[in-house]
Amino acid sequence: MAHKSHRQKALQAQLEAQPTLSLVSQKSKKPAPPQVIEQSMDVDDDDVVISGTTSATNGEPSSSTAGTASGSGSGFAPLPQSQANGVLKGEFRRIPIPPHRMTPLKKEWVNLYTPMVDMLGLQVRMNTMRRAVELKTSGHTVDSGAIQKGADFVKAFSLGFDVNDALALLRLDDLYLDSFEIKDVKTLHGDHLSRAIGRIAGEGGKVKFSIENASRTRIVLADTHIHILGSVQNIKIARDAIVSLILGSPPGKVYAHLKMVGARMKQRF
Repeated sequence: MAHKSHRQKALQAQLEAQPTLSLVSQKSKKPAPPQVIEQSMDVDDDDVVISGTTSATNGEPSSSTAGTASGSGSGFAPLPQSQANGVLKGEFRRIPIPPHRMTPLKKEWVNLYTPMVDMLGLQVRMNTMRRAVELKTSGHTVDSGAIQKGADFVKAFSLGFDVNDALALLRLDDLYLDSFEIKDVKTLHGDHLSRAIGRIAGEGGKVKFSIENASRTRIVLADTHIHILGSVQNIKIARDAIVSLILGSPPGKVYAHLKMVGARMKQRF
């Protein structure tokens, strides 16, 4: 019996020892995988850092640094010096000419195309079939806005301005063209419209000349269309005077206002 009780004690001890061993083994196995993962992640980060430092030490820039170094802040590569001036190759403009300005165009053709070729380096052609003047950039064109200046120059001549007056558009940068009609200010018909045109022109063109001299502009009165050439501020002064004449103001009152404005401009400049 003693031997039997000893066996039972041994079996009971084994049974009691097995669950404790299994629990200990499970607890010991659980923290093992995170340690392995952490080690692998640490190794990957170290590899990345080491590779980046080695590439920097070896003098070989990465793709990100190469992109920022070669391109601008927007990520685009800089323009070559051949295109840095901004002149587009083969840029073309066609300016239509009214029928009543074709004869003056043929008479003044030499005075028209000579400054555009010499000063701007443009190619100029008169197309009689289309009744237009065609402009094109060439290898001698330096300024990116040359073709726009040439188009404004031809447009001013087609509106009725003199060649010498329109030539200022090529030499100066702050000159513009402004056009409007009498009906844009006030709707007039018949004799009322004729009297408004007469008030703007004056006897022998005196009123128009006085407005031009006071505002330092050039004015073309073509029937009901009015074209003004000058700077922005001067165009506003001339337009205000013409509008007041259209609305019925007497020329004397407009003269007085122009004198006052001219005195202010002399004090300002």
